[in-house]
Amino acid sequence: MQTRTTPGTMLTAMREKPPLVQCITNYVAMNIAANVLLAAGASPAMVHAAEEAGEFAGIASALTVNIGTLSTQWIDGMQAAAKAANSAGKPWVLDPVAHYATAFRRDAVAGLLALKPTIIRGNASEIIALAGGESRGQGVDSRDPVEQAEGSARWLAERQQAVVAVTGAVDFVTDGERAVRITGGSAVMPQVTALGCSLTCLVGAFAATVPEDLFGATVAALSTFAIAGEEAALGAAGPGSFAWRFLDALHALDAETLDARARISAV
Repeated sequence: MQTRTTPGTMLTAMREKPPLVQCITNYVAMNIAANVLLAAGASPAMVHAAEEAGEFAGIASALTVNIGTLSTQWIDGMQAAAKAANSAGKPWVLDPVAHYATAFRRDAVAGLLALKPTIIRGNASEIIALAGGESRGQGVDSRDPVEQAEGSARWLAERQQAVVAVTGAVDFVTDGERAVRITGGSAVMPQVTALGCSLTCLVGAFAATVPEDLFGATVAALSTFAIAGEEAALGAAGPGSFAWRFLDALHALDAETLDARARISAV
């Protein structure tokens, strides 16, 4: 039986049996998130309506929840899906986009945290604020460096009993006990709308593939993104050409290249 302990072997396993990932994400991210999952080898489903989100979560292999464009109806769908994922024993990922910006968003994310996401992915400002600290975030943009959020991520992981990923120039992943940093990517990536939101969906795809190792799955997803970003940047003239080159690089990435180039260091 093939072991699934490296990012490359996890990528291969995902492509051999593409997981169905329910992506409750924002309007801006839907198209690019679906394309990212397809390029990587997974199957996206953008199902968010309260009337069906819970039922669909029982069918999907994993759920991802992104609060980027909220409404009361969407929150109902998010909560129904999260409850169903928990009942079915499926992993689900929370992306707390700019949760600190308004009372409506703070209440929404508090309710979702109470439903115990298995993985939380956010930028440094989001993770710092989620842990109760003061961040410099403005809207969806992070104004804090990842290293400043590492302590907050460890605390949050222990409190929530979840894997926490802080993404930025150098990514940080922890489950409260283990922790790694992942280097790579490109400075152009933050200039392409919703790439971070798409990464959340890819984390869900890897989590669906190896639910027994959510820490490793998260590291694999972030490493995959980082290497694809490096490759896309080689020929890109700017954000526009980077966007399509990124999808091509993600599609072309193979297990051997991923394992050879992934730069993961234990902390």
